[in-house]
Amino acid sequence: MKFPKYILPLLLLTFSITIAQKKKEYKVNTIAFYNVENLFDTENDPITFDDDRTPDGKDHWTEEIYQAKLKNMAKVISEIGKDITGTSPAIIGVCETENRKVLEDLVNQEPLLLKDYGIIQFDSPDRRGIDVAFLYQKRLFTPTNYKAHELIIYDNVDPTKRIFTRDQLVVSGMLDGEKMHFIVNHWPSRSGGEARSRQKRISAAKLNKHIMDSIFVEEPYAKIITMGDLNDDPTSPSVRDVLQPKGDKEDMKMKELYNPMYKMFKDGLGTLAYRDGWNLFDQMIVSTEFTKDDYSSYRFYKAGIYNKSYLANTKGQYKGYPYRSFGNGAFTGGYSDHFPVFVYLIKEK
Repeated sequence: MKFPKYILPLLLLTFSITIAQKKKEYKVNTIAFYNVENLFDTENDPITFDDDRTPDGKDHWTEEIYQAKLKNMAKVISEIGKDITGTSPAIIGVCETENRKVLEDLVNQEPLLLKDYGIIQFDSPDRRGIDVAFLYQKRLFTPTNYKAHELIIYDNVDPTKRIFTRDQLVVSGMLDGEKMHFIVNHWPSRSGGEARSRQKRISAAKLNKHIMDSIFVEEPYAKIITMGDLNDDPTSPSVRDVLQPKGDKEDMKMKELYNPMYKMFKDGLGTLAYRDGWNLFDQMIVSTEFTKDDYSSYRFYKAGIYNKSYLANTKGQYKGYPYRSFGNGAFTGGYSDHFPVFVYLIKEK
């Protein structure tokens, strides 16, 4: 199947596919994830380590810079999937947001305001105060249940010292009348080295797997999408050995997972770059029910990395790398150190 060379009227959110001379029309919605790289407001929160992102802090984070950052983030989000659907994502998970206020400021930016995004967010125990969050177009998705699952892990050297990190946010609801479950993740970083920090991400993967297994107990045919900045690649032990997603969606069994980012990573694609190498930490993983060939209900069609040219550095040592918003001690005018990722869900009209 291939997308057509034309798009039907945008408000229909449909596209057409011709198969064996028979034209079929499909509804399509974009589900996306974006690490927005430290979207902080300018106020000093006395209980978190956000001092750098204040007007008097090391980063000189002024209201003018904050508004420029919001504008850039809104532009990117508004354009993910738009060339096919004619609108911004039905659902987008985000991470590295400081609080609900920055999310409200984000969805009230001009490119997103008329989309009427709802917000689901909890304050995580992360020491820097960064959270994960779930944004949804209210006319397309209706949440029915949501919960933040706390990840409790301890220091490798001092097992009595707890490491405070991000929750895993689970949102269930109805997308165009179909029940789905979404998990938004931001797993522990590789600070201190990949090997030394590996067990923290394995613990995060185990929590993620436990959440999905619990859903499957109640709904064996559940439609689940787990998404986020995993700080690991599709071939890393946390993903490969704990979640155990398939890299090929053919012949999948009930209650399994498919990772469309696996082939992308094998092909050398990534969402962030470091020392002339690419990582694909930002991933979208779907459950078996999304991979079936019956399009009478929403199914996975395609995954992608949203890496438009304006989101990358155009020159210098880091040419081609994501055009991050902060570097060399100052605001760059850029976007994020990660590219967003997305999947298209389609069904026959």
